Amino acid sequence: MQQHEVAARVRQVIDAAGISAREFARRIVIDPSKLSRSLNGSRRFTAAELARIADIGGVDAGWLLGSASGLPVPPASPPMSEPSPPPEGGRPLQIVRETVRLIAERGFHAVRVSDIATACRTSTAAIHYHFPGRDDLLEAAVRWCMDEDTRRRGAATEGTDHAGDELRLLLELQTPRTGQQRRQWSVWLDLWAEAARSTTVGQLHREYYRQWRTTVSDVIRRGVEQGVFRPVDPDAAALTLTALIDGLASQVLATAPDSPGTGTGAQAMHDALIAHVDTCLTAPAG
Repeated sequence: MQQHEVAARVRQVIDAAGISAREFARRIVIDPSKLSRSLNGSRRFTAAELARIADIGGVDAGWLLGSASGLPVPPASPPMSEPSPPPEGGRPLQIVRETVRLIAERGFHAVRVSDIATACRTSTAAIHYHFPGRDDLLEAAVRWCMDEDTRRRGAATEGTDHAGDELRLLLELQTPRTGQQRRQWSVWLDLWAEAARSTTVGQLHREYYRQWRTTVSDVIRRGVEQGVFRPVDPDAAALTLTALIDGLASQVLATAPDSPGTGTGAQAMHDALIAHVDTCLTAPAG
């Protein structure tokens, strides 16, 4: 079957799902730009992606390829005393969420496929059906973390016009106060180590930090234009500030959350970041 015919059938699945292409990409756990290129014919869907599309869309994978036979149907889950409800967002998204949670708790190399299957109440065969290898699963987990972080930042700063206020909101989001924020940072720290050894993860890591530093740089640039910040170089200031955030967060994560008085807690990190902004960026009053 021609590539454009596969793309046309995938479009039918997306239309039938009644959601945006971006939301569909989130559910099948691929980058939205990859989905767009595949739908436009400049990139081929992988077998694993077609399997996830079939699962989310409730169609036969063979139909996507134009034949009655093709990719197998998802393997059955092991018998349980009670059937588990369909996971929110579909099985692939559930797998990725549980993978991220387990990475945060144990570290990537300590997480086995069988652990993920147990957490999802499914079989290891079902995990491999959606993500054939560990590299596929790690890439999907990285992309999901990136998308979630970007989504949270966008939601928190939406409608904020004052650059100083927006920068402080971004700093608050990056401070690991809650259990969820600590888990998120734990995953990032583990992925940094992976990025040093994996070309794929390294590329994702570089792209994410390019986007993150651009976000901070744009806020600082607007602050300079508004007269809120000193006339600094926005790119250099963003590089320094994001490096400070990363260094302080790693110290916070190395400290137990219930260990006050160590000087490396979340509040101490936040205070240090605000002091840096006030001293190095904020324009003098009057």
